This record gives sequence, C-alpha cells and structure tokens, in this order.
Amino acid sequence: MASAPDTLPDDLLINAADEVRIRQDLVLTALGKRPADRLLRVGRLLDVHSRTWLDDQEIVIKGRRIAYVGPAGSYTGEVAERAHEPDLLAVPGFGEAHKHIESSHLTPEFEAALVMPHGVTWTCEASHEFSNVQGARNLEFWLTARRAGSPMKIFPLPGSAVPPTAYEWGGGYFGYDEQKQFLGESLMVAGLDEVMDWPSISDPANPSYDRLWGMIGATFESRGVVEGHGAGLRDLPSINAFAAAGLASDHEGWFLEEVWQKLQHGLFIELRPHSLPEVVRGLIDKKLADWSQIAFVTDDRSASDTLKMSATDYNVRLAIENGLQPEIAIQCVTLNPARHMRLTPFVGSIAPGRFADVVLLDDLQKLSIAKVWADGQPASEGKRFAGPLPKIDWPEWATRTVTIDREVTAADFRIEAPVGRETANAALLRPFHWSDDFITMELPVRDGAVQRDHDRNVTKFAIVDRFSGEAKVSKMFWLGTGPRTPDTALGSTLGHDKHNIWVVGSSDEAMAMVANELKAQQGGWVLVSGGKVLARVRYEVGGLMTARSAEELDAEMQALYKAGEAGDWMYEPTFSP
Repeated sequence: MASAPDTLPDDLLINAADEVRIRQDLVLTALGKRPADRLLRVGRLLDVHSRTWLDDQEIVIKGRRIAYVGPAGSYTGEVAERAHEPDLLAVPGFGEAHKHIESSHLTPEFEAALVMPHGVTWTCEASHEFSNVQGARNLEFWLTARRAGSPMKIFPLPGSAVPPTAYEWGGGYFGYDEQKQFLGESLMVAGLDEVMDWPSISDPANPSYDRLWGMIGATFESRGVVEGHGAGLRDLPSINAFAAAGLASDHEGWFLEEVWQKLQHGLFIELRPHSLPEVVRGLIDKKLADWSQIAFVTDDRSASDTLKMSATDYNVRLAIENGLQPEIAIQCVTLNPARHMRLTPFVGSIAPGRFADVVLLDDLQKLSIAKVWADGQPASEGKRFAGPLPKIDWPEWATRTVTIDREVTAADFRIEAPVGRETANAALLRPFHWSDDFITMELPVRDGAVQRDHDRNVTKFAIVDRFSGEAKVSKMFWLGTGPRTPDTALGSTLGHDKHNIWVVGSSDEAMAMVANELKAQQGGWVLVSGGKVLARVRYEVGGLMTARSAEELDAEMQALYKAGEAGDWMYEPTFSP
C-alpha cells in the first residue's frame, strides 16, 4: 500500500494548490491504496444528480471530503472508524444560494450552531450588510470562523450595494478594483452579491453606473456569478434588460406570472417563503418539467424566527406541503444552488471530492432530520448542535464600529420652523410609502420648532451618522410609526443597508438618550421611556451581530418585545405585497 504523506492540507478554506494535493490523496484512497478515516453506511442514499434512491450505501471519508460512494461492502481499503445508520436516509447537506447571515444577528460561528441541526452546511453569504460597516475587512470577517474550525462552509459574495447608492457613504466602498482583489484573494469568493440598484445599471447617466458595471466586469473576468435583485421588474422589457445585463438570478419574485417570465428568460429563481406556496403550486400546474433553475432561500431570517420556524429546511417542507415531490424539493437546496453558484466540485451532492456533508432523515415526506454530518464528522444529534464551536475574540475593527465622538443632545433632533409661524407645512413618510411624492400635513409650532402631532399619528424619525465621528443627524416626521407614549424612543444600528443609527421617538430628549446608549453599547437595540432604559439588545459585532448563542439573543429580543408591549404604538401602513 502506498504511504500517505506526513501531513495533508487543512482544507477549511479552499485554495487551488492545496486542492490538488487533497484530490491526489482522494484518488488513492478511493482505489483502496491509502486508508480512509471514516465510513458511514446508510439505509438509503439520494443521488441528486439522477434523482434516484440507492439502497444500503457506504460513504467513505478522508479528512473532510468524500473519497468513495458505493454499495455496502464494495470499498476495498482500510477504514479507521465505521458508523452504521440502517434506518436513516442520506441526502446532501443543504445550501443557501442567497443568505444574509447578518439577518440572524449572530456571528458566523453561532449561526453555524443554529442552522446546522436543520441540515444547512454551506451558505453563499450576500455580504453588503457588513460590507457597509467594515468594507475593508469584509472577506477577513467572513472567513474567520471557518479558519478557526467552524464546520459551516461560507462562500462570501462581496456586496454590490457598497454604498447602496451614489448618494450615500459609510464604512465601505467597492468598485472594480476591490471586487477584482476579492475574487483573486480566495476561491471561497463565488461572485458578486445581489445587484439591486437597477437605475444605476440601466441609466448611463446615473453616478453609480461605472462603479456597478466595473464590479460586474471584474466578476466576469474571474468567471464568478453575478447575483441579481429584480424587485418590481415585472414588465417584459425590464425582464429582458435585467437578463441581458448578466444578472443571473432573482430572489424578488412575488407572483407566479412574474416568476414564470423570469424563468423563461434565463434567470435562476430563488424562492423565498412568502411567495413559495403560490409559485410552487403554479409551476406544478404549468407542468414545469425541469426544476434545475429553482432554489429555495431564506434571504433574511432572525435567530428568533429560526428558533421558531427552522432554517431552509422550513422552505423544503413548505414546498413539499404544496405538492412538490420531496426529491425535487431537496434538489432545490442542494444540487441546484451549488450548480448555479459553480460550487459543484465542493458541495451540493453526496459524491467523491465533495465535503462530507450528509443530512440523515428518518421521515422523507416530513423532512424529519435525525442527524447531520459535516466535514466528515457528526455535527448534530436531533436538534442539538454537536460540532466544533470555536471561541473567537473578535478584534476591535469588528467590535468598535459605532464611531461617535460627541454626546448627542435633544437639540440635534429639533426641527426649526419658519420665523413667526404658528403652524408649518411638513413633509411626512410612512411605512411602505413608495410614491415619489411626500405626504404633507400642517403641524403645530411651539417655541420656534415644528412639533409632533400624536393625535394624528405623527411622530419624529431620525438617522444619526455613526461612521464619521461627527454624529450628523437627519430628521423628519413620520406618519403611523413609533411611540405615542410620552418621552419614549426606540432605536437601532440595524438600518438596511447602510446601518447608521435610526431612532424614532415621542420626545427629542428620549431620542438623544437612545443614540447615546447605542454608542455606548456599540450597536443593537435600545428602548427608553421616562428617562430610563427599558430594554436593550446587544449587537456588539458590526452593530449587526452578537457572538452569543441564538437562545441568549432571543431572550434579549423577547425582553425587548415585552417591554415594548407596555407602550402605545402608532401604526398606519401603506400597501405592500
């Protein structure tokens, strides 16, 4: 038997040089000329490439990878450890083609502990959220947990919306040079995060036109995938233009006919739960024969919601409940997204060369997950995470991101009235107000300042800059949102997509208190009333995430909700699908 090299590369992070050595070893292991580390024998195995079930199969593992798959007893080499699950069905580890881990509000190592018992073993991280906070360290951040030993594979997609528009600035700026550097630095980088600023793509006069097309060009040069975001683009010319731009996917399909048109024009469709039932039923009715251009994604899901409703396994169950064949539904979170993101050599199937990520089911129709393996090792038992959870001391560049060099005061939120007026005509917004025109309302003036009008559901909303150190404040009135309870305010550093501090309140003094408390705790949520902090939630990493368990974070969120229930809150939305 040929002797193995003294050491093999640690393939936590994929790179071309190590990949050759790993695969050379896998070749000899598959031939039985080198010993394997583990053999997992299962009752049935789903081959997602042919969508067929194979009975009594063995999966031979070397390091973190699969070396061999075949009928039980067919492997001829030596094996150090064996496991047998005769009553369980093996399917590939689930993957996300589009996910904002920031939306869980957990750092990547704790996100892994949350979602891996739900079968999720790899994720394409759409990273424009953290990129807008700490753009220069974006790639370093997303690879840190994996480098430290986390079993979750994270494939970063640098953000196209950094900044979100040409009229904004923040903690990052990405253009051609930055995207070229990211793609050249690591094979883990799969492409470009969702291109959502459609006016900048379609209008050469737009000030972001050159920046965004530069990022697209850099991605094409490296044969990466350009992810799209086609919200509201439902007419035929726009769909054609979107596809012509090279934007390969859309996760913003709300309606069946919209999705059908986009599918017919070459777009990879990433279905989210809110539209998934209608679309899946409709595609079945249309007798769609080839589902290879469909994936299921969560996009944004908080840790609290994941604890309640599960991760992308929820999406698979939802599809099955709405009539989709379970094997096709599983393809939509395994082979399909891996193929779309050009990651099939590494993830997406139980096949040689891939990471040894296996979801073991005890009920296919219910998609009941008994155990999960990742990197060739058990990662969960039931709902309990059993994999490595590295202890990461996140550095100051990740934990000191709220940069405010002064005290914010009530005067910062004052809105001056024209001299000598008793009332003033004010512009207002309200939730889901998509019109180009502001709502206007005559508001009272007192001591030279325009006032809220709680009897008419009018309160004050402000954005506080947390990047320059100057704490610049923009403020205006809003209709139907925020507290009616006197001297109360709520604020957060989670402000999609740029993530300045936002604060809404019934008094300027309460709004200032919230801003200063958020600065002190370096991000999260703060609720104050009557000069006291009623509740707070810490997002100490980037002002977006916390390095704690999902359960601990959820406890703080529930305390925030409970404290909020004691107040009187306005609500006056406009239509949104």
